[in-house]
Amino acid sequence: MAISVFDMFKIGIGPSSSHTVGPMRAAALFANALGEQGLLARVRRVEVRLYGSLSATGVGHGSDRAVLMGLMGEWPDSIDPATIAPRIERLLSEGRLHLLGRQAVRFDWQRDLLLLDENLPYHANAMILVAEGDDGVLWQNTYYSIGGGFVLDAGQAALGRLDGDASVLPYPFATGRQLLQLCREQAMSVAQLMLENEKSWRDEAQIRSKLLRIWAVMCECVENGLRHDGILPGGLNVRRRAARLYRSLQALEQPNVIGSTLSALEWVNLFALAVNEENAAGGRMVTAPTNGAAGIVPAVLHYYMKFNPAACDDDVVRFMLSAAAVGILCKINASISGAEVGCQGEVGSACAMAAAGLAEVLGATPAQVENAAEIALEHNLGLTCDPVGGLVQVPCIERNAIAAVKAINAAQMALRGDGEHFISLDRVIRTMRDTGADMHDKYKETSRGGLAVSYIEC
Repeated sequence: MAISVFDMFKIGIGPSSSHTVGPMRAAALFANALGEQGLLARVRRVEVRLYGSLSATGVGHGSDRAVLMGLMGEWPDSIDPATIAPRIERLLSEGRLHLLGRQAVRFDWQRDLLLLDENLPYHANAMILVAEGDDGVLWQNTYYSIGGGFVLDAGQAALGRLDGDASVLPYPFATGRQLLQLCREQAMSVAQLMLENEKSWRDEAQIRSKLLRIWAVMCECVENGLRHDGILPGGLNVRRRAARLYRSLQALEQPNVIGSTLSALEWVNLFALAVNEENAAGGRMVTAPTNGAAGIVPAVLHYYMKFNPAACDDDVVRFMLSAAAVGILCKINASISGAEVGCQGEVGSACAMAAAGLAEVLGATPAQVENAAEIALEHNLGLTCDPVGGLVQVPCIERNAIAAVKAINAAQMALRGDGEHFISLDRVIRTMRDTGADMHDKYKETSRGGLAVSYIEC
């Protein structure tokens, strides 16, 4: 299956790509299927069944609300996040769900939305949607949210298909080794090769426009995070820090990188905190490649663009194309889902993507880009996904800031070398996959182990 840069970077809403964006997309697909089959007017009841990690931490991630908004015909990239709460309140008060915004059916939250303590075979993030008519079941389907907003239905899961398409790319690659070989043979950078592949779907002007649109949403997310104070929703009473940190950095005599490495780190931290606080609040953001790790790529790129006087839109395009190449390798050879391999798959992959993107715009060779990604991912191996209360807040927000700094360091180390290194990116990705398979389920986005349990015991 061919995967695009726009599969790795999706405009959506918080707080989770696998638990919010994916379920909303799945429900919208289901509702649209009802319409396409001419079944919509015959529906009298809809039942939502959430399994595995979607059940264990779905309420904290807003999976229940996301599914209902998807059934109403909303999509993550176009919905106004501010409309969700009032529409859910209306549904609760009226007891009616408007499928695709048209067909009203009775909906009892307690009866029709089930959180089931069991797993389905293919993936930990599973859901079954059932539409019933007067004479029984009209249509039902099983969906798996496999990370980063990617969704498979039952048929695709049975075939092991990713949520991509069958496009034939001019330079297909499935491993880092193949990617480097193609770059050598074609005398291309990683970004150039990715751009040629992207032209299988759209022309260069469209690619550039869409990438800059994604960058604009990332910047808007940062700016929103720098403005908003207060307490994050969810009940943990986590206080937002980005706005306060921003004010303190602005008050410095030299609020930039000049003369102070520590000041530089604080700006990177700031941008990551801003994005992930907005994500935790359910705001508009970009999966990069997931929501839980959404602050890393924007923080590194935002810092480069803000403090490099020569930075331009071309750098944004090159950064994202190179970062996406690494994300694709992680996706197809391991996973970017915390419920499947732990946070090494989310924060680790995002850290590797950011390192690769930064190395690219700093003039790295393809071998150095691969080395930067390898260093970044290698030092996230074994990272568990253990969110307190099932919320993408603790330790997730700080974890993004730490990983953003780590990505910069990885790029710097790679640029000081010649691209030759002991462990390949492919081997590190395989190790991430194997480590995730060995990891106990309680450390994979279930809030049943690690820091989530330690918090309760304290």
